[in-house]
Amino acid sequence: MSSPLNVHLERYEGPLDLLLDLIRKQQIDIKDIPISTITAQYLEYMDKARELDFDLGAEFVYMAATLIHIKSRMLLPRDPELQKDNPEEDPRQELVDKLLEHEKFKNAAEMLQQKRMIEENVWSNPQMEQFSAADDDPGLAITLFDLVKAFGELLERAKNRPVYEVAEEEVTVTQMIAHLRSLFVEAGENEPVHIMRVFEAQRSRRAMIALFLAVLEMVKLQAVGVAQEDLFGEIVLRRHRSFDAVFASGQPVSAIEREYR
Repeated sequence: MSSPLNVHLERYEGPLDLLLDLIRKQQIDIKDIPISTITAQYLEYMDKARELDFDLGAEFVYMAATLIHIKSRMLLPRDPELQKDNPEEDPRQELVDKLLEHEKFKNAAEMLQQKRMIEENVWSNPQMEQFSAADDDPGLAITLFDLVKAFGELLERAKNRPVYEVAEEEVTVTQMIAHLRSLFVEAGENEPVHIMRVFEAQRSRRAMIALFLAVLEMVKLQAVGVAQEDLFGEIVLRRHRSFDAVFASGQPVSAIEREYR
């Protein structure tokens, strides 16, 4: 007797992960989603998941309802005269914003995973200690995973305090890089920047995310390093020896600006 057909269905951490994967596979412009096509593919995935007894959370069902609602709004005719007086926002815009924000976090997580894999396959030379000065105390070295964990805890705390979203606020990653650079200049050459205090000073989640991505980019460019002055102490950023060289030409920052457009 022939064995039954084995069907493999990929698992996703959440509905945004599923939508991003559908968009990436078809090379669709995330800012101009063909909502009918994506909705049909999303519902098809849910049907297959039910057939295989996959336990999909309530967030998947909620996203399905959201997609159907957006699709129905886009199908409804709109009076041209009303459109002139009161232009209606694209029904897809809120979903697009969520997908873009989720994609940034996903890309940052992938970058950290690659960094971890590289670090696990790199051996340090114990004899390097003889080249460091006896009074040179850089503090406790920490990884970017510690920074990600601290940032996640900060976002959780931010839910319990009022956050002011400014209308039409545009906070870019390059602006936050410039802001961090100015903080280092104000602090002095050998002084650290207490990054968690800078996070807490931001007024919106969008600004916090832009700041977090700016930190990742500066670490990636080797402009700054992440450390703790004491065990379980506050996370700080310290200047890397190539701090000035990174910003001298302006090319790395220009490349980052193009990347996040």
